[in-house]
Amino acid sequence: MFELVATAESVKQAEQLVDAGIDKLYIGEDDFGLRLPASFTTEEIAEITEIAHNKGKKVCVAVNAIMHNDRIKTVIPYLKELEKITVDEITVGDPGVIHLMKKNDIKLSYIYDAQTMVTSANQINFWVKRGAKGAVLAREIPYEELEKMAKQVTIPLEILVYGATCIHQSLRPLVENYVNFTEQKTKTEKERGLFLSEKKDPDTHYSVYEDQNGTHIFATDDVNLLPYLEKLVEVGLTTWKLDGVFTRGDDFVKIAHIFAQAKQAFKEKCWSEELMNELQEKLLSLHPKERTLDAGFFTMDSSDVK
Repeated sequence: MFELVATAESVKQAEQLVDAGIDKLYIGEDDFGLRLPASFTTEEIAEITEIAHNKGKKVCVAVNAIMHNDRIKTVIPYLKELEKITVDEITVGDPGVIHLMKKNDIKLSYIYDAQTMVTSANQINFWVKRGAKGAVLAREIPYEELEKMAKQVTIPLEILVYGATCIHQSLRPLVENYVNFTEQKTKTEKERGLFLSEKKDPDTHYSVYEDQNGTHIFATDDVNLLPYLEKLVEVGLTTWKLDGVFTRGDDFVKIAHIFAQAKQAFKEKCWSEELMNELQEKLLSLHPKERTLDAGFFTMDSSDVK
């Protein structure tokens, strides 16, 4: 079963994405979800859910933030509201949230999403026994490991096929601390477009921003696995995630349509190198010019991952 998952930055874009062929929208609110293109109120989540359900699509809400004591107290009312809205799924990485769901008899399907820690089949199967209906794979897993993992699990494994990769998060306002120390007057939110470069390699471009969840730093290159979709299909990894945190507006919708075309080609068994090259050319023309693309860890040898 193929499933195409995509973030959304507005109610309007959410509708455009499902019309473009997205099967499941990934949205949320910044107090409970991490690195979202937009923060939606529960009223907006309800509106998007109605749109999606009317078109036979799903909605997954991010509840994967790092929960400290102050936030864990507010998560139950939020989860109850999501249950009332009838969202299809949530993502969760904090065992405390899973415990509270069961304790309060909140009937929401959940996908296990502990960010960089989802790296083994045994860990995934541990959470399957505790109710997980899926898992979000860490971005740092090479293909040879993915191939082995896919054979050892019984639930869908979501893999990022397009978008930015977070490589560090800290609750501390690291950028704000830096600009205050250096007496600069600059904003630190996502729209500012700040990035870090290594002194010995000025071509590096680690995007960085801050929000209520702290500081987020991203890899120099965004991920694009379009040329490797066939390998994913061969091992049964067919839940594909598109992340639009740095690719905005109509361009992201068009990129979603590209992957929807690819998904349909695989379903109809007409995927070809010629079609792949055609879609790849379109994708490269739509990707933000200031951002670079590669295959991330996918093509790396496990022994080379450092």
